Amino acid sequence: MRVRFVLALIVLFVAGGAQVSAQDLAPRAYVVTPLHWNAVTLTYSFFDGGVNFNGTIPVTGATGAYHVSIISYYHSMSFFGRSANITAALPYGVGTFQGNVAGQHMAIYRSGLLDSTYRFSVNLIGGPAMQPKEWVNWKQKRLLGLSLKVLAPTGQYSSAKLVNWGAHRWAFKPELGYSESWGHWVLDGYAGAWFYTTNSAFYDGPISMPQNQAPIISLEGHLSYDVEPRLWLSLDGNFWRGGITSLSGIQNLQTKQTGSRIGGTLSFPISKHQSIKVSYSNGTYISFGGNYQNVSVAWQYSWLGRPN
Repeated sequence: MRVRFVLALIVLFVAGGAQVSAQDLAPRAYVVTPLHWNAVTLTYSFFDGGVNFNGTIPVTGATGAYHVSIISYYHSMSFFGRSANITAALPYGVGTFQGNVAGQHMAIYRSGLLDSTYRFSVNLIGGPAMQPKEWVNWKQKRLLGLSLKVLAPTGQYSSAKLVNWGAHRWAFKPELGYSESWGHWVLDGYAGAWFYTTNSAFYDGPISMPQNQAPIISLEGHLSYDVEPRLWLSLDGNFWRGGITSLSGIQNLQTKQTGSRIGGTLSFPISKHQSIKVSYSNGTYISFGGNYQNVSVAWQYSWLGRPN
């Protein structure tokens, strides 16, 4: 049982690090767009790093290097007269994970779909639903928004394997977002929490191990500067805490996570409908769990009009 618990923790914080849901850095997530604004985004991300077990289990040299490609679709709408939008994203991952367990080296390669994500966001203050002609003359001042992100168990998963891209459970993140603009400067702040359902088939071996995880509270902040229309850069940071994990009803208080990341983002246009966004982030403090450097490049094509 001890060996299974160790292996399960490796999976949770090494392979599971591909999800890094609590570690998101997304500047301008509550930006207001005109009605029926659409965007398709193709993102490539590279993650490279390790896992800090803080001496709680006999694991050393736990690392992961993996690539994640994501296709997402964004559409804006009116929700009771307020600016709102929905986003759906489908990621695919390829990577290798390895580590030494009680002196024995273990490595594994995985390729497949990660869990899909869906987000609904609505503006509560400062951003009414606007037609394009109204939006052109609108200037952001102070915004307050509310969103709900859902992580669906659609990723590659097999209960006969310890390492999977999918988490085989649902996750929900309600979040409150604030944004204020002063000339060329924009300040964003978000506060939310991840809630997880039970993975009833974490590993279907001789001993079944249902997995539960406590909520994770997350805070996120961004300070960005508009160089010119559609060309901006930002300094990004976040903090998260929680996520105590239980396996087969056994809770390990030492799995409580406390961490933060810092990074930067640059977004620039390449044509009327296209833009490129480049970002980098790294962990500044990780008490327990995955700590990955991340480089991402995203290409976006946007247009106005109802989808056909």
